Amino acid sequence: MKPLLGVLAFLFTFSAAPTDVAPAQQSSPVATYISVANVQAALGRSPQLAVNPQPNIHVVDAGGYNVAVGAIHRPQSPPGVAAVHFKVTEIYHVIDGGATLVTGGTLVNAKPRPADSESVKFEDGPGESGSGIQGGTSQQIKAGDVVVIPAGTPHWFSAIDGSISYLVVRVDPNRILPLK
Repeated sequence: MKPLLGVLAFLFTFSAAPTDVAPAQQSSPVATYISVANVQAALGRSPQLAVNPQPNIHVVDAGGYNVAVGAIHRPQSPPGVAAVHFKVTEIYHVIDGGATLVTGGTLVNAKPRPADSESVKFEDGPGESGSGIQGGTSQQIKAGDVVVIPAGTPHWFSAIDGSISYLVVRVDPNRILPLK
């Protein structure tokens, strides 16, 4: 009986003791590679249009939020539409060209963007559009510049110098944009 109690005591002691085995590791998110060919293809989708339709190249789950990466080319034209995105932050990195970007202030003639529109569902989420911005800050931007436009900040290209091409990174903490 004593040997059995000894074995049971031994097994109980070592089964309750911590082990040196590492806990199961969670799988980390997969990195997404976007080639220059993907960017060029996005920029060249519709050169005759003022803005590429659905410019997001990829929308990925970044662990708690989505991130979209796209590329946009805007030719010189009369001032385009001013916008505000309620839930998505945008980061522009100018690749080529230049423009006057107005940020902040108040949208002029603001109208809600239809919830079922492609731009709301697939590009940059709910927001409003307007004919311009009153009281914002104008900034000349050019190749190499980076601009962070927080969610809720009106923005508008009031003038484009020739044309402008830029990468846009969209931070989507509410996961509005579908993965792509």
